[in-house]
Amino acid sequence: MSSQARSSTPPMNPQGSPTTLSKESLFPPVCRHRDRSPSPLRGLNIPSPMPTRRNRTCSATAQAAAGPVFAGVCKCFSRAKGHGFITPADGGADIFVHISDIEGEYVPVEGDEVSYKLCSIPPKYEKVQAVEVTITHLKPGTKHETWNGNVINS
Repeated sequence: MSSQARSSTPPMNPQGSPTTLSKESLFPPVCRHRDRSPSPLRGLNIPSPMPTRRNRTCSATAQAAAGPVFAGVCKCFSRAKGHGFITPADGGADIFVHISDIEGEYVPVEGDEVSYKLCSIPPKYEKVQAVEVTITHLKPGTKHETWNGNVINS
């Protein structure tokens, strides 16, 4: 603290008359939010949270496109999380599917029959994921949702 704050006499202003100390003069106001640099996107509409198709290398895309088509059943899919799993028709481990790899107008639900191709997952390329996923048969008796939010009964 300064010597003015410790002395018993009130501080003097430049004109020589005593001034009163206020809380604001002793303690600067606390800024509740920090000043941010202006963003070029501030005020613009934010795009939909739905992920877009991810970029793959040309070789991985070509390999997947040239590969065979497999059949399976949708085990689970979460639109909110953006991914799910497919159980292959010929058995084996479940296969990961990302929301950006689903073709068509419907969000897959548990029990839908799908066709897909396989693509290896980086960085080690030991695991695979389903790409070019298409729903071949909607599970009867379930509600299906389109990507833009319309609900239909099948």
